[in-house]
Amino acid sequence: MSDSAKGTWFTEIFGDEGTAFGLEITAKLHEEQTQYQFLEVYDTKTFGKLMVLDGCVMLTSRDNFLYHEMMSHPALFTHPNPKKVAIIGGGDCGTLREVLKHPGVEKCTQIDIDEKVTWASQQWFPELCESNNDPRAELLFDDGIAWVKNCAPGTMDLIIIDSTDPVGPAEGLFAVDFYRDCLQALKPEGILVQQSESPLLHSHSIIRKMHDDMREAGFHQCHTLPFPQPVYPTGWWSCTMASPLGSVTHFRSEDVAAKTFATEYYNLEIHKAALAMPEFMKRHLARQA
Repeated sequence: MSDSAKGTWFTEIFGDEGTAFGLEITAKLHEEQTQYQFLEVYDTKTFGKLMVLDGCVMLTSRDNFLYHEMMSHPALFTHPNPKKVAIIGGGDCGTLREVLKHPGVEKCTQIDIDEKVTWASQQWFPELCESNNDPRAELLFDDGIAWVKNCAPGTMDLIIIDSTDPVGPAEGLFAVDFYRDCLQALKPEGILVQQSESPLLHSHSIIRKMHDDMREAGFHQCHTLPFPQPVYPTGWWSCTMASPLGSVTHFRSEDVAAKTFATEYYNLEIHKAALAMPEFMKRHLARQA
């Protein structure tokens, strides 16, 4: 945190990239060193509540819907009939809430290593936890990498990797061996979704390597969908979808248009637009193809 003439600010500095993002805060609501990371919750002047892990912005009340909707709905409407879903990470429970808006989903298991993140979300972001008591929801606090490795082969329709950046505890979620385990757990038409950082900063590095690693692991097709996310580096984020056999660029557009639940960002036009890849991303990804 830093003081300025206008008040107290939380600033996340992205040292390697020479950029930073800040929010004016009005109060610190909570802080603790969990078994795995340093957790903070703030009240901000314009973005509502703010959750921070190890100094990195995780989410705010104002804009988290962008991330949670794009991590879930494009994949759920791409799969022909998703019934069994796993979320690796996602301790704030926002992605879980979006997944369970789909009436056809029969079970969604969320595996996050740090129970304190879910506790903090229940305290200060209760709107994200509206589906925690849904009978279709299963919340586990365990090692997601081990859970996927031990998952019965060919049983999952969708695996969503709702992780932090690829450092520390989350580093193993961005690896060929983990993607192989996901491939084994998925049905042939299943879909893997991985948060894939900033297109502007990471197309030539993290995203390119992710595509290569997913293909090396045996995924037939992968595609990255950019979307806005103001509180993350550059304000532009992405998710990457991959499938063993099915397509990740064709989706059930009629079902999207007729969806029976409310969203703040995601709709038919947004899904179509997110599939359009900027030219610089095409160039970066083509170099490794």
